[in-house]
Amino acid sequence: MILLMDVGNTNIKLGLSNGTKNIKTWRMATDTTKTADEFGMTLFDLLNQSGYVFSDIDGIIISSVAPSINYTLEHMCSYYIKVKPIMVSPRINTGLTYKYAINNLGSDRVVNAVAAYNHYGGPVITVDFGTATTFGMVDKDGVFLGGLIAPGIKASTESLVNNAAKLPRIELVKPDTIIGTDTVSNMQAGIIYGFTGLVDYIVKKMKEESGFMDAKVIATGGMSQLVTQTNSKIVDVIDRSLSLKGLKILYDMNK
Repeated sequence: MILLMDVGNTNIKLGLSNGTKNIKTWRMATDTTKTADEFGMTLFDLLNQSGYVFSDIDGIIISSVAPSINYTLEHMCSYYIKVKPIMVSPRINTGLTYKYAINNLGSDRVVNAVAAYNHYGGPVITVDFGTATTFGMVDKDGVFLGGLIAPGIKASTESLVNNAAKLPRIELVKPDTIIGTDTVSNMQAGIIYGFTGLVDYIVKKMKEESGFMDAKVIATGGMSQLVTQTNSKIVDVIDRSLSLKGLKILYDMNK
């Protein structure tokens, strides 16, 4: 079994692969105060509830955008599972080449690009709705051309609530109409349709600037389905497991 770990700023997405497909997935909070022992016991419980134990794991690969937690997770893997993990970076074998300053290219964007290119072909654009909203583009020859980083939906909503005294915390759902008639529906419309417009415009300009008007657009991340509920036609595929697919491909390339 291969343990796949996608460490984001908010959550850690875990996947267990039997070599051909992912058979289990879980999420846990990215808690920088936790020790290797605490992460180890949480993982032990998750595996145990699904009928697996540490000794079932033969390999581990980790993509992380939270460097302060990397040593803790590596230590947990080595101590409890007895496996040294592969740490994703643009410097490992990815099958891609880069027109990007790879010293500051996030491993999450590498993983998404690898998965999108290998599963959907190029040219392809990834849109990841996480703590930040990240865009990446890979051409038909497997060259990562670059992209954009915009604020995330949840982070933007929190900023709005924290800085406007009379605005309440709201449920992030699509309102019935774009012209709201109360504060909550106004906020929901502004956030959901605002981010839809952001994605539509950015993707359109990326296609125009690159010349790849036929590029497929793959959306992933926790908020991906929310934005695409607005009848926007800009997204071709929603793939919530894109990062785990990319991790498995990278593991096979680098094991």
